[in-house]
Amino acid sequence: MILEMKVPSPGESIKEVEIATWLVKDGDYVEKDQAIAEVDSDKATLELPAEASGIITLKAEEGDAVAVGAVVCLIDTDAAKPSGDAPAAEVAKTVDPETSGPKAEVQAEAPKAAPVAAPVAAATYASGTPSPAARKILDEKNIAPASLTGTGKDGRITKDDAVNAVPSMGTPTGGSRGTERTKLSMLRRKVAERLVAAKNETAMLTTFNEVNMTPINTLRNEYKDAFKAKHGGIGLGYMSFFTKAVTRALKLFPDVNSMMDGDHKIAFDFCDISIAVSGPKGLMVPVVRNAENLTFRGVESDIKRLAIKARDGQITVDDMTGGTFTITNGGVFGSMLSTPIINPPQSGILGMHNIIERPIAVNGKVEIHPMMYVALSYDHRIIDGRESVGFLVAVKEALENPLELLMDNNPKKALEL
Repeated sequence: MILEMKVPSPGESIKEVEIATWLVKDGDYVEKDQAIAEVDSDKATLELPAEASGIITLKAEEGDAVAVGAVVCLIDTDAAKPSGDAPAAEVAKTVDPETSGPKAEVQAEAPKAAPVAAPVAAATYASGTPSPAARKILDEKNIAPASLTGTGKDGRITKDDAVNAVPSMGTPTGGSRGTERTKLSMLRRKVAERLVAAKNETAMLTTFNEVNMTPINTLRNEYKDAFKAKHGGIGLGYMSFFTKAVTRALKLFPDVNSMMDGDHKIAFDFCDISIAVSGPKGLMVPVVRNAENLTFRGVESDIKRLAIKARDGQITVDDMTGGTFTITNGGVFGSMLSTPIINPPQSGILGMHNIIERPIAVNGKVEIHPMMYVALSYDHRIIDGRESVGFLVAVKEALENPLELLMDNNPKKALEL
């Protein structure tokens, strides 16, 4: 029986996926539930498992965009599993006696006719003239049509010529000057689209502050070993402190925890915190649900689970759906200061940065402390300056006084030790 394998729906809003990588070859024998392909949606990369055992016939190429429900491969479930290590494609081959033996060798040795050069088309008024679509692309790339040789009829420059055209990089003076053109994954293209939309469709502003990390470092140094031993290897990192500080501030300034919907504002009484992480397929933003109800252990455990899934390419669409506010940490890459871009349709994002020891004034004296710049980008259409600045100050206060504001003066209870 020939089984048609169709693209399953990764999520309600996803209508199309892209074949990122085939993990098997055409004609291979596959086992049921074996991963046969990786497919990209605009939210995640997912594995496609075989629905039955048999010999597979691929019906789509890598890079093809296919609709949800479309057939991407066929599986012959009646085919026998090949013995040994021989590939199924080789087992399926048969020898034709008419095309084998000495006669075939003689035929193979017959000289081939020399290729005939294609006649050079005479220059006409169309030679070097771009089509309207090609002209638009060339104008966007700032490439002169005269620098191209058209492949269309009578030498006309086609849209494909314009798409493949590369702007001049100047006169070479030696050394390697290779280039490579690769298609962006569907996830990367969607991220790019959302980032541009955030810049164009929101009134985005950024406000900054700085945080003295000494109190948090003191608590971490005192309790991190006991915390790790008590909670099965989960570390006490900075993200739990920042997440707890953010959920506290969101309760004090609920406008930051809301979003625009046409002419209406949607306010949330819960805090689903999106955590921006860098995965092998690019930027991903999984969500920690109801972070306001989680303990330090709960936050660290959830973030570790989601980070491992993102790193291993096992993140799901549901893991990244929703979110009312985002935290991103450019400090892990060494960033000292940045203006993070809002994750639409959310209205705010907090940017963490690297920690650097700097001299600051403390009670009239100069002291050296580990300092971090923090940035809040927000949508000014829905969040006013008072709320945005007040929110960031509340985050700063909680991080600089975590014992009182985040642990109720009982760190052992807060850390479940």
